[in-house]
Amino acid sequence: MSPATETDGLLRASGIRKSFGDREVLAGVDLSLAAHEVVALIGASGSGKSTLLRCLGLLEPIDDGQIFLGDEDISDPRVDGNRVRARLGAVFQSFNLFPHLSVLDNVTLASRVVHRMPRSQAEARAVELLARVGLADKAKEHPDRLSGGQQQRVAIARAIATDPEVLLLDEITSALDPELVGEVLELVRDLAAEGATILMATHEMAFARDVADRVVFLDAGTIVEQGPPSAVLRHPREERTRAFLARFTA
Repeated sequence: MSPATETDGLLRASGIRKSFGDREVLAGVDLSLAAHEVVALIGASGSGKSTLLRCLGLLEPIDDGQIFLGDEDISDPRVDGNRVRARLGAVFQSFNLFPHLSVLDNVTLASRVVHRMPRSQAEARAVELLARVGLADKAKEHPDRLSGGQQQRVAIARAIATDPEVLLLDEITSALDPELVGEVLELVRDLAAEGATILMATHEMAFARDVADRVVFLDAGTIVEQGPPSAVLRHPREERTRAFLARFTA
């Protein structure tokens, strides 16, 4: 797939700036994500990846710039953030499941409360998704009875239950034991193969190489380099990119 330009694409960010106190975390980021494109966002801890994803998902206000979802400027302060967030699916390193709710209720919550879907319809969809992620037998369990990999798969099922236009995935394997990483990445691989639109911050370079349409390297709050995985990961142009990737091949 050819990458989107900054003037088209399903999700577009233009000149995004974000500071926490005196520390500038995003320094004018321009990024566009085409429909059905999978973009891997790479960079060191502290480079701004998580903040960028939170800003794109309207979970963090921006200081300057614009964010568009389709033709709508979702960074306009007059926009109903809850309505926009209902069009997006977000999964983070911490699973953020509600501990007092069953797995089934976690997965159906947004469908029922935000999208006003009848409980029977929401539960039928959730059961179908739990079967898909290999957790059909865990529907009545509470999250604390599940392994980390199982909890993360529930979180992904919850994110896709509402058929979001874009999936924002933030280091979703970083909190997992190594033996659990593969099962979660395999699920994301399946979603990508089915045409999901995904922006995923990750340290899993092999996954980025094999699954992403485009790799974006973020450093000190700016995009240093981006392009096809074969170019960025194997033949990076920029010294900062080469220095970062050397950590994974040393």
